Amino acid sequence: QPGSSRTVAYMTDYAARLRKLICTGLGETETDQPLRGFHIVVDAGNGAGGFYARDVLEPLGADVSGSQFLEPDGRFPNHIPNPENPEAMASVCADTLKAGADLGVIFDTDVDRAGCVGADGREINRNRLIALAAAIVLEDAPGGTIVTDSVTSSGLKTFLEQELGGVHCRFKRGYKNVINEAQRLCAAGVCAPLAIETSGHAALRENYFLDDGAYLAVKLVIAVAKAKREGKTIDHFIANLCTEYADREVRFPILTDDFHAYGTSVLETFKKRALQSGFELPKSYEGIRIRFSGVCTGWMLLRASLHDPVMVLNLEGHTPRDLEIITGIAQSLVEGFDKLDLSAL
Repeated sequence: QPGSSRTVAYMTDYAARLRKLICTGLGETETDQPLRGFHIVVDAGNGAGGFYARDVLEPLGADVSGSQFLEPDGRFPNHIPNPENPEAMASVCADTLKAGADLGVIFDTDVDRAGCVGADGREINRNRLIALAAAIVLEDAPGGTIVTDSVTSSGLKTFLEQELGGVHCRFKRGYKNVINEAQRLCAAGVCAPLAIETSGHAALRENYFLDDGAYLAVKLVIAVAKAKREGKTIDHFIANLCTEYADREVRFPILTDDFHAYGTSVLETFKKRALQSGFELPKSYEGIRIRFSGVCTGWMLLRASLHDPVMVLNLEGHTPRDLEIITGIAQSLVEGFDKLDLSAL
């Protein structure tokens, strides 16, 4: 049978929905222009996110002057559209500060990830972004479980559980992994309002667990606009988050074709060595995690990449000296693996 087609103004409808969410969150209508007096810099990195400044923020009265790279250009001539990229974050931080804006927002290429910048020009991404998003969603879901990937900081866990009263589920790397775990928890009757990876992928239960950077930005805009009305800045949400730590990630190429089997054997031996040394091994959903206290404070996690012939070692110390000690311990635990390129450590 013959089919049919119709034209749908998808982006028009989508932008309208985002505007409505902001208006509802601030208790006003579009006619009221609830973002009047609010200055937001958007950096789309020449990806798909330029619409957010033009079609979402401006119609609500926001000043978006200073926004940059809003026109799509697949050559990405200015910087990589990636909230984790140091050059990209430095660019939006500088422009937010230069513009005297209340908030800066940066998107990745297809707007499924976001990061932000405070009025002081300081970046809010990775652990700080997770803390901020959690502080916002837990206001409506007290005691809820925040699902993150495995490399979040110890300070973040303390903040989520002791400061916000939530539960931190430190799951696996990969945004689909954290989303799937949050969905599984919800299906089991656990309140899990947010799944978020340090890369900036964030999925909220209220938004069907879609990893939607523009939706996350809406939540940030509402929260910061409310805070400004009370004479506060974005930083008050995460003022008690400990950000004093030193960390690093080291990648060890596996020098054999059967890298999955070799990676498994490395983890088994690594675990035996850690147990023989008397180290504490807390529950880990991927790889082997070791927690340190006493001589040094921090942790390390050794895991195998899901797809690449690589072992990944993450290390965190409360101080640079702690990180130095933990690195020395790591060197002793991984020595002797003849098919691992350990030169990076």
